[in-house]
Amino acid sequence: MTVSLRGGFEQQDGCLLFSFTGQLDAYSEKQFLAFINEHLTSSPQPLVLDLSRIDFIDSSGLGSLVQFAKQCTQQRTQFLVVGNARVVQTVKLVRLEEFLHLQPDLDTALGAIAA
Repeated sequence: MTVSLRGGFEQQDGCLLFSFTGQLDAYSEKQFLAFINEHLTSSPQPLVLDLSRIDFIDSSGLGSLVQFAKQCTQQRTQFLVVGNARVVQTVKLVRLEEFLHLQPDLDTALGAIAA
């Protein structure tokens, strides 16, 4: 991870939970995707990206989310994205909230996975 982006990973409630802090931008997008791909398991499990502690996201960051979403769709893997007000505003600005399965908080996302 770069200085501007830190990530964590854990298995929780039957899914893979990725949590990120910092900035998801042109400088960190490659590391973001590499970190996720490095921790994916061979058996498909639902994925949750917790971006609630992201301070900044730009078009490159959105592009990496879209790339991740396409990868999950191709592999038929359920995924959800949790965002804070800044992330939600940026995602809604480009009308990607449904494509990225945007959730208001982590509890809601984990509940949706369990359902």
